Amino acid sequence: MAKRSLKREDTVCFNIKSSWHAISRMYNTAGADYEVGASLGYVLLNIDLEKGTPATKIGPILGMEPRSMTRMVKSMEENGLIYRQPDANDKRMVRIFLTEKGREKRELAKIAVIAFNSAVRERISPEKLDAFFEVISEINQIVSDKNLYEQEKSNILKQA
Repeated sequence: MAKRSLKREDTVCFNIKSSWHAISRMYNTAGADYEVGASLGYVLLNIDLEKGTPATKIGPILGMEPRSMTRMVKSMEENGLIYRQPDANDKRMVRIFLTEKGREKRELAKIAVIAFNSAVRERISPEKLDAFFEVISEINQIVSDKNLYEQEKSNILKQA
């Protein structure tokens, strides 16, 4: 059986990754004058304004590795964007809260996200967006399937 040639442009992962890099560059460029990059903005947007957010919950929400998240939180604290406070009910847990400066930077990030989403929604029909969200949800389910590679390897070996 002949091996099929797969160009990177034809792969799902290449298109998702290149799109995310383009979006990230766009946010980094837009936020450069305000010292708010894509990663920082995303963290700020995911901290609960009233209750704070447990430090251990931020990394998984954002898909960040613990070491990267620790560096990010430390940097945000040093820059006066957040402060840490023990949880009122569970003193073992630490919650992250935004400072006034952090809230200001969060608003800038929010403006950028709203502007991008508005531009997308102006150009892409609701039906296409619904299909996109459905497809990306299914892709995420496939990614979470721990047996994915074993199944694919088995299929490839059967074809050989």
